[in-house]
Amino acid sequence: MTPTPSLLSQDDPQAVRDVLRDYYGKHLQSSADLSQKACCTDDIQARFRPIMSALPDEVVARHYGCGCPVPLDDLEGLTALDLGSGAGVDVFVLSKLVGPSGHVHGVDMTAEQLEVARRNAPVVAERFGFARPNVTFHEGYIETCDAIADASIDLVISDCVVNLSPRKDLVLGAIRRVLKEGGEFYISDIVADRRVPERIANDPEMIAECLGGALYEHDFMDAIKDAGFLDPRVVERKVLQTEALGIPIVFSSVTVRAQKFSRPLDRRCEDYGQTATYLGTFSGCPARYVYDDHHVFERGRPTPVCRNTARMLSETRLAKGFQVSAPLQHFGLFDCSPRPGGALLAASFQLANPAPQAAPAKAGGCC
Repeated sequence: MTPTPSLLSQDDPQAVRDVLRDYYGKHLQSSADLSQKACCTDDIQARFRPIMSALPDEVVARHYGCGCPVPLDDLEGLTALDLGSGAGVDVFVLSKLVGPSGHVHGVDMTAEQLEVARRNAPVVAERFGFARPNVTFHEGYIETCDAIADASIDLVISDCVVNLSPRKDLVLGAIRRVLKEGGEFYISDIVADRRVPERIANDPEMIAECLGGALYEHDFMDAIKDAGFLDPRVVERKVLQTEALGIPIVFSSVTVRAQKFSRPLDRRCEDYGQTATYLGTFSGCPARYVYDDHHVFERGRPTPVCRNTARMLSETRLAKGFQVSAPLQHFGLFDCSPRPGGALLAASFQLANPAPQAAPAKAGGCC
């Protein structure tokens, strides 16, 4: 079912917003109503199953996502932000992980979804054993995040939402504005193996179901760099489908992370003779920590890293889990390219290491 019979233009942001607001607010009542499977994966349900089991059915039913934008290191006490928070699944998962001393904000433009999230916030807090909710849901646009103060957020997440915005540059700029120094964004989204043809890009249903607005993967990474995040890293990658509207095109879900540094990172991976040793202190990752698709750190094993990776591990919240050696002299370029099977190793390890909880699973998902 298409939300409108006519084609749209990505150059008309308000028209795109109107379609999305109608589609997610009125047309979709659960993930079973989706016609495509791009924003219909259950990664977060698999990885955080015990937490998901505490969430109300109507919240879980309205979860639409393409990956798992929640890091596995210890998040307790952080202030986090979910862009396009919908009915609140990712916000509530994060609220459990940051605990009563942390806080999670959600920004969404759909009143119907926000009503579900706000109504269930006290219920979820009680089930988590919190004295009061540690979440706040804001009605607004992810391109501006007007309700969020500058440099106030430790972690920004987003699950299959950036593709929905016709002004992704503004979204990435807002992310940089709200992040603290050393803060991180960790987002899952849809990318394509080529620039999306106009027939798909301007189709209302393709836009609403996260395909029409997807960027060519290299354009996506360039946009992140243009926003000031010079060395974004891919954590996971998964092919979702290989055609749309009869047109051959590969759409994949990627999870990407990057941090805000006022002192810029190197433009290339440079070798300063540094190593990083994982201390095994993150409760969700006792034996290994997956940073990205080519950095898997074994506990207690010094691993050579470029200066950028060294800074990512020593100048952010991850510093408590790593011992990073000081930079020595410059030895030239560092081979920081993805290794064969690295993404598969990262994905399989992450899925095998859910947050350490102990509770029965609740059925969910869309397939």
